[in-house]
Amino acid sequence: MESTILKVIDFDAYFGEKQAVRNVSIEIPKNNVVAVMGPSGCGKTTFLRCINRMHELIEGTSVKGKMLLNNEDIYEMHPIFVRHKIGMVFQRPNPFPNLSIYDNVIAGYKLNGMKIAKPDKDLIVEQSLQKAALWTEVKDSLHKKGTFLSGGQQQRLCIARAIAMEPEVLLLDEPTSALDPISTSSIEGLLHDLKKNYTIIIVTHNMQQAARVSDKTAFFYVGELIEYDVTKNMFTNPLDTRTQNYITGRFS
Repeated sequence: MESTILKVIDFDAYFGEKQAVRNVSIEIPKNNVVAVMGPSGCGKTTFLRCINRMHELIEGTSVKGKMLLNNEDIYEMHPIFVRHKIGMVFQRPNPFPNLSIYDNVIAGYKLNGMKIAKPDKDLIVEQSLQKAALWTEVKDSLHKKGTFLSGGQQQRLCIARAIAMEPEVLLLDEPTSALDPISTSSIEGLLHDLKKNYTIIIVTHNMQQAARVSDKTAFFYVGELIEYDVTKNMFTNPLDTRTQNYITGRFS
């Protein structure tokens, strides 16, 4: 029996008067990859950003309902603690341009004012880059700027930066949409390794990607969660006509 790490109950999200997510209830199992798919503007990214409260950085946002991480309400925790437990990787690789690869990996510690000894830093950097399948490529260039890396390497550096904080959940917002097919394949392969240690929620426009990488898939449409099931079931036998229409390309 899989244990639930994230439980969402009757969740709504608003930007001012506009409702972007409506009445979503979903349970995310531990050490799974869950894909969130749906047409543009359907609330996928808003929902993802609500999970680690990144949406609060935009003025005028509000939420209703509950989001529980290990049965504790995310919205009753300090946002910094939430983002420590729930890391995020964005659509475009965004290493800090003025920082070295080494400093990019441990940036979260510096930003949160957490002082750690040099040997501990070295260990965190090496382990995080190893988990992100980047160590062998950059171990001799740790003090070069992260921006000298290729797009795919930069995205893996951003994954290393997120997992350096030892989160339980990793949110990925279309992490391969700006990458070439080879880099995309590399990131997808990485997800299979990462789910041994993390629960991964990935927003993707790419249905083939959802089918390849995820254990379960959620389909959003106009802010609502229409269907949520084991990925194979979703793609071979969707229960809702709207899911079927999306999968078969009748609307995008």
